Amino acid sequence: MTQEAGTQKTLAQMAEEVLRCGDGRAKAALSRKYAAMWREARKAGNPPPLGTANPPLQPARPARPELLDPRDVPRRKPGTPEGRIAILHAIAHIELNAVDLHWDIIARFTDVPFPMGFYDDWVQSADEEAKHFNLICDRLEAMDSHYGALAAHAGMWRAAEDTAEDIMGRLAVVPMVLEARGLDVTPGMIQIFKSAKDKETVAALEVIYAEEVHHVAYGSKWFHFLCGRENLDPVVAFHDLVRRYFPSGTKAPFNEEKRAEAGLPPDFYWPLSEEHPRR
Repeated sequence: MTQEAGTQKTLAQMAEEVLRCGDGRAKAALSRKYAAMWREARKAGNPPPLGTANPPLQPARPARPELLDPRDVPRRKPGTPEGRIAILHAIAHIELNAVDLHWDIIARFTDVPFPMGFYDDWVQSADEEAKHFNLICDRLEAMDSHYGALAAHAGMWRAAEDTAEDIMGRLAVVPMVLEARGLDVTPGMIQIFKSAKDKETVAALEVIYAEEVHHVAYGSKWFHFLCGRENLDPVVAFHDLVRRYFPSGTKAPFNEEKRAEAGLPPDFYWPLSEEHPRR
């Protein structure tokens, strides 16, 4: 667990290195490498120090895909091969952002005291997101496409920028709103690929679906931990933070079963949804 110069690399430095890596596949490989190193060191009882980092406000990104305003990203019919490639490209983009989000929460909030389990959870999440990115890139390449072939959503990192100085806001918006939304929409995407008889993509999406529950659960766990430490009502605090950082609110329909499994009962998200009824 040492650098070539013989000094120990801190976890925060590892996180920053992932954030500053621009190539998607290389970023995923580095994420998986450092996650394995962390787990091995934790198992041996000799983890690296947390340390401090200077993470970039925006992580390094490949030259492609072109990033567009969400309204300008072309929409394609999901029942066509082109539409299914577009769905997978969007998922790959989400997963790459998720790799950075989970390392960023480690690198950016080293001033907030947490038990070691906090770092175990987010390192594990970053490892799994890197695996998910690779799974989806493999499927794109099997369809004669690749990540970067299409335009992508430019706003994916906005929640991270908005909550760069607020750990509770970060936990509320990223895992408990954005990743929870993934639990709502993934079953429909799985059905699209089942209808297309694409067993390999279905298998990849089912892995992602199962593991994303854990990521939402980690967010809920550590949000409740901080609320307990600050003597705050978790539901009230969550609502206040989502209204501040994600004013468009949560939107039905919800996967209530998987949200409950992840530690998100309905009183967290239904009241926010009712403030923004669908038109």
